[in-house]
Amino acid sequence: MTDYGHPLEFGVFLAPTAERFGETLRLAQAADVLGLEFVSIQDHPYNATHLDTWTSLAVIATSTTNVRVFPNVANLPLRPPAVLARAVASLDVITGGRVELGLGAGAFWDAIAAMGGPSRTPAESVRALEEAIAVIRALWTPGRTTRIQGEHYSLSGARPGPFPAHDVGIWLGAYKKRMLQLTGRSADGWLPSSPYAPPEQLATMNAIIDDAAHEAGRSPADVRRLYNISPGFTAEQLAGLALEEGISGFILMVEAEDELRAFAEEVAPAVRELVRKERDVVPKALGVTPTPDDGKRLSPTRLWDEKKRPRGPKPREDAVYTASGRAHGRQLIGVHNHLREELTKIRGVVRQVADGILDIGDARDEINAMTMRQNNWTMGAYCETYCRLVTIHHTLEDRSLYPQLREGDARLGPVLDRLTEEHQVIHEVLERLDAALVSTVAEPKRITEVSEAVDLLTDTLLSHLSYEERELVEPMARIPYRY
Repeated sequence: MTDYGHPLEFGVFLAPTAERFGETLRLAQAADVLGLEFVSIQDHPYNATHLDTWTSLAVIATSTTNVRVFPNVANLPLRPPAVLARAVASLDVITGGRVELGLGAGAFWDAIAAMGGPSRTPAESVRALEEAIAVIRALWTPGRTTRIQGEHYSLSGARPGPFPAHDVGIWLGAYKKRMLQLTGRSADGWLPSSPYAPPEQLATMNAIIDDAAHEAGRSPADVRRLYNISPGFTAEQLAGLALEEGISGFILMVEAEDELRAFAEEVAPAVRELVRKERDVVPKALGVTPTPDDGKRLSPTRLWDEKKRPRGPKPREDAVYTASGRAHGRQLIGVHNHLREELTKIRGVVRQVADGILDIGDARDEINAMTMRQNNWTMGAYCETYCRLVTIHHTLEDRSLYPQLREGDARLGPVLDRLTEEHQVIHEVLERLDAALVSTVAEPKRITEVSEAVDLLTDTLLSHLSYEERELVEPMARIPYRY
C-alpha cells in the first residue's frame, strides 16, 4: 500500500482542435464551474488541425476563475526550454498562480523533424529533458545571470525572470525506465496516461521512481502522481489507485459535457469520500496525527537507508484505544515537537556564529544546555524529556517502554530494534557536532563544518522522529503501559 498522502485533485484533458475550439472552451469553463481543479490541453505542435497549445491555455485561463491550467504534456523538442520557462512564468503571473507544467521528452520524431525540430535517440531525449529542467528552474530562481552548459540546452548569462507567482510543478510524462528514473531524481510530478500505463503496471513504474528518488536523497512523496484516465473508471477503482498506487490527481480525457459533469458531480466526490474514510480511520480513533516526514534533506551524507526501515503491523479498524494510550501518543508528539523547536534554535545559533554575532564558546554552551544534548538516546527522544514535559513523577527506565510494546505486540520487534539503532546514530551525530564546535574555537574558518554537522543532525533527527511517531503512536494507544 503506497499512499503518499497528497490531497486529491481532479481535472480534464482536452484537445485544442481548431474546428471545435468553442466546444473545448465551454468544457473548460464547465470544469471550472463544477469545481474541478485542472484543465489540461494536448500539445502536438506538428498537428495542423490543432490550435497552438499555449495560445489556447491563455484563452482558457483568462476565461476561467479557479482551475489551474497546464500542457499535457509540452513537446520539448519544439519548445526551447528558456522560452518555455518565460511563457509558463508569464501566464502564471497573469493568472495569479494557476499554471503548472506538464513536460515530455518528445515523440513522433518524423513529425517533429518536419517542423524543423531535432530527431533524438531515446537516450538523447532523456538527457535533453534533464538539461531542460535545469534551464527552466534556473530562469525561475532569483539571482544573477545564469550559465548552464549542456549538450542540448545551454544558458550563457541569461537573466532569470519573470518569476512564477507560485511554485510551478514540473510533471513529466514518463513510461520507460530512464524517464522514470529522471522523474524520481528531478521532477515534481509524474503524469502518465492510462492507455500507455494501465493500472496493473503502475506499481512497477512507481517503484522505479521511488528508488531513483531515494538515490537522489529525496522522499518518494516529493514526486506527485497524476494520471490521465479514459472514461469508464469507477470511483472505487480510482480510490484504490489513490490508496495503493499513490495517485492523487485524476485527469479525465473527455469530449462531451455529460461525461465531464458525471465525473465532477458523481465520481470525484465519491473518490474523495472513499479515500477520506480510509485515511481517517486511525487518526480519528487516535485523536492525534503523527508528524509526516516532508522528505527534505540538507546534507548529502546518508547515515542509514530509509528504504530498509521495518514497518509495524497495519492498524485494524476494530482496534481498541484507551484514553491513557491516546494521551501517551500526544505526549510523545509533544516531546518531539520540543526537540524540533530546539533544533531550530541550534540552527539559529550556528547562523549567529557564522555571521559573527555570537562567540563559538557561547554557542557550544548554549547547545550543550539543550534537552536533546543531555538525553543519552538509549531510549530515544521519548524517555527523559517525556517525564520533564508532562511532569510525571516517575522514572521511565531505559528498557521499560520498548519491552512492554514488544510484549504487547511481537510484530513491533523489528521496528523497535531499528529505532534503538537510530538512537545510537543520532548520539554519534551529536558528538560530531560537538567536535566541530571544538575545532571551530581554534579555527573559526571551520564554521562550515559546524553547519554541515547541523544539516546532518537535522536530516537524521527529523527523519527519526517522524518514523518513531508513525510506527509507535498507534500501538502505544492500544497496548497497556505499566509505569
